[in-house]
Amino acid sequence: MKRGARILFAASALALAACQSIVPRGPAPVRPSEPVPTGPDVTQGLPTDAQRHRVALLVPMSGPNAGVGQSIANATTLALLDTKADKVRITTYDTSMGAAAAANRALAEGNRLILGPLLAEDARAVGPIAARANVPVISFSNDVSVAGNGVYIMGYNPGQSIERVVDFARGKGLSKFAALVPKGMYGERSGTSLLRAVEGAGGTVVSMQTFDRTPASMTAAVKKLQASSSYDALLIADSGRVALQLAPIVRKNGGATARLLGTELWNTDSSLGSSPALRGAWFASVSDGLYGQLATKYRARYGSAPFRLSALGYDAVLLTVRIARDWRPGTPFPAARLRDAGGFSGIDGAFRFGRSGIAERALEVSEIGAGTYTVVAAAPKAFGE
Repeated sequence: MKRGARILFAASALALAACQSIVPRGPAPVRPSEPVPTGPDVTQGLPTDAQRHRVALLVPMSGPNAGVGQSIANATTLALLDTKADKVRITTYDTSMGAAAAANRALAEGNRLILGPLLAEDARAVGPIAARANVPVISFSNDVSVAGNGVYIMGYNPGQSIERVVDFARGKGLSKFAALVPKGMYGERSGTSLLRAVEGAGGTVVSMQTFDRTPASMTAAVKKLQASSSYDALLIADSGRVALQLAPIVRKNGGATARLLGTELWNTDSSLGSSPALRGAWFASVSDGLYGQLATKYRARYGSAPFRLSALGYDAVLLTVRIARDWRPGTPFPAARLRDAGGFSGIDGAFRFGRSGIAERALEVSEIGAGTYTVVAAAPKAFGE
């Protein structure tokens, strides 16, 4: 199938040479340990703008996640420049002083679409406020429980990554799956996703063990796997850093020949190629091809490497600019367009929103080699391929 116009739009927006470099994303966003203080009073701060679409960007611009928020904000600026979008005006609101206050101010100032916020708890606070004003929210969170009632989730979904790599593994003849999942919400959801994916692919989950990321707990979990049953594929549902610790233990305790599988968290950890224990491991994620180009342009303009999540901000603007072609300034955002059957495309490849409001993404499968990643199953260029 030929690449659609949406793909061409994303590629031409960057107008850079092909680049496959993997750029560090920096530390993951952290959640506040203390209650978020109430923000300032809402004021009418923006002049009337009848010629441009007013869009709010809600991200943390201060506090522990300021680096991520600034990176996303910078990427939205690059997207506006690359697309030469002169009818979209994006105003940034700092969620660190209270997501609800930021949303109220954005709505009072006439914004008809909200991009962000970053954290799930902020999206939960913003969603009902925006819904009362009939303003959609396209959040950068990956917490699927937040989606719905006008909130759309753009974040990278571990469940989709697991489904993709399991389907690939089943296609290669692997049938007996095991898993090591961290305690906590991410681990619980990853474990549930594995069970569903393996069942749907016609395989069997023979064992699943949890751990708390301490060396003793990791070793104990691996030994429980060894004692419970044999397996030919093992999912390590955690970060690349944790996978580097677990893989040698697995190789020495019953998993010498098992194919190791990872999630989208492995995508930006280039150190995985330094571990002999991880050679041949597979993981599914969004493609890094166009992201490498974005990172190059970002460094040239801002003098530093972007966070990997910055691609979400860039793609949210591409989506907005495309819909803005048929959106009259000053009118409600045409939310139904977010569910276009053909979907959208951007730095992270093809994606579309279903009725659930969760972004379904076209993912590639990579194999870890000696210091390199090799794509062994390319992401579809569009849905239906």
